[in-house]
Amino acid sequence: MTFSRILPLVLSVLLSACSILPNQGPTTQAFEMEENRMPTAVSEGFIVADLTPRVVQLLEGRGVQSFGSLGGAYRGAGQYRIGVGDAVSVSIWEANGGGLFATGAPGTTGSRATGIPAQVVERDGAITIPYAGRVTVAGLMLSEAETKIVEALQGKAIEPQAIVSVNQNVSNTVTVTGEVVNGRRIPLTQAGDRILDVIAAAGGARAPTDETKVTLTRGGRTLSIAMGKLINDPSENIYARPGDTITVVREIQTFTALGATGRNTLVDFSTDGITLEKAVAKAGGLINVLSDPRGVFLLRREHASLARKLDPGFPIKNPNGYVNVVYRANLRDPNTLFLAQRFDVLEDDILYVSGAPSTELQKFLTLVGLGSGTINDVTAGVARFTP
Repeated sequence: MTFSRILPLVLSVLLSACSILPNQGPTTQAFEMEENRMPTAVSEGFIVADLTPRVVQLLEGRGVQSFGSLGGAYRGAGQYRIGVGDAVSVSIWEANGGGLFATGAPGTTGSRATGIPAQVVERDGAITIPYAGRVTVAGLMLSEAETKIVEALQGKAIEPQAIVSVNQNVSNTVTVTGEVVNGRRIPLTQAGDRILDVIAAAGGARAPTDETKVTLTRGGRTLSIAMGKLINDPSENIYARPGDTITVVREIQTFTALGATGRNTLVDFSTDGITLEKAVAKAGGLINVLSDPRGVFLLRREHASLARKLDPGFPIKNPNGYVNVVYRANLRDPNTLFLAQRFDVLEDDILYVSGAPSTELQKFLTLVGLGSGTINDVTAGVARFTP
């Protein structure tokens, strides 16, 4: 009987025997077995979702945050307005001498301005103007405050004119904190300051760009983006607004690489993100003859709402909870390689590559002491029978 005729029998015996040999982790078949995937009293089970155009489309752009949504791309700086705590000074002119604020002799013209000492806008939002009393200026632009002071002096001063200036800006500030050289409150200029301008005014970020995230809190909303995105995408570098809080955070993101990869370890990646094909490469790639290219898996906890779209038939106990999901990529299919370029790996994901079937056979053949020629023949046969 020739070797080729008995090869199928040999393979069936050896494949059964391989199940008792130690492995680095589950095989490709283990992820496909129904009894492993379905929830039980002691396990939550998991969904297996193949990397298809539909799945990639479901996940693309999910959870992407943008500072542009807080104010619009390239939106101009807001009008400078006086606020509580600002120190403002007022200068008043009258048309003729002899008026309330005139410094010239009665009957003369062209009197010089009378300056009112700088005063802090109090909690009631007002300042004191002689002969006019308390005048509310908080929330007004400088020109609006000037008009209001002139109106308050009508009938008391001779054709009054006023100029208001801010000596100390306290209310129009942004708080910058976190991993910056000099975290503090940054006064905004009347010309307008963008997010990067404000971070630069605080001395800049301490950490490398690819390890830095920027969080912006405005009006009860908090959004975070990568520093690299803020630098490279002008639409994200929006104008800062009074009351904004900008937090610069150093964040080293990692995923776990396990199985038949070049490295079994935590793998760092940039805050700009990383796609599946780059993650596989960064983990050391697939090892020739050791890795199963059909068995590239990404394990992640997904919200039940997304899990239901991935597998409508999977039993979900808590509709507001999370479900174990295994994304399966067959890297023998060239189309999957293109899809992998659009599939983002997230913080704390597990990248697992199962071992090639021929590897398990080699373990067994070596264990029972078969010659190298037989090992080569059998493993070659496995390669022919493996799709």
